[in-house]
Amino acid sequence: MKIAVICANGKAGQLIVKEAKERNLDVTAFVRSENKSVADKVIIKDLFDLKLDDLKNFDVVVDAFGAWTEDTLQQHSTSLKVLCDALSQTDIRLIIVGGAGSLYVNNEHTVCLADTPDFPDIFKPLARAMAKALEELRLRNDVKWTYISPAGDFQADGERTGKYILGGEELILNSKGESIISYSDYAIALVDEIINKNNIQKRISVVRK
Repeated sequence: MKIAVICANGKAGQLIVKEAKERNLDVTAFVRSENKSVADKVIIKDLFDLKLDDLKNFDVVVDAFGAWTEDTLQQHSTSLKVLCDALSQTDIRLIIVGGAGSLYVNNEHTVCLADTPDFPDIFKPLARAMAKALEELRLRNDVKWTYISPAGDFQADGERTGKYILGGEELILNSKGESIISYSDYAIALVDEIINKNNIQKRISVVRK
């Protein structure tokens, strides 16, 4: 199985590459500049310049793109469109490192985490941008996508426990009543999904056990 990790220099991207390599998977890092990941195979090219020719030899493409500033938030939508258009009508799977703000907090799926009173105002623009990208992704029946939302507290330097709970569209809590996961445990769950191939054209979520 050949895996491409787009934006492999980011914190999530680096850990996903590391997890895949430690499992002896054939992984290639796509970066815009000098490679910072542990990948042996590297392609230096901007995400927005990618075409099918760049990705056609892979079985799975992991989208670890992130944008945080107000003037770049719309790139969550535009970058995902670039990848979807490139992979349209192919058997190449697209797995997206998603956000938690769009997870539902009620059974009717009318209220998202980002709509709740305790959701920090500073993160609301990012949550809205990522939710918009997810809604656009849901319309892409021509792409074999899987969107993976982390827990509400997504910790870049959190502990690697190796244990997680898999959920769906709704925010889930662990036995301690927490919605928390480290980037390392998230990478484990994502690579498991690559291997297991269980959730095509679905959004799933993960929380530390």
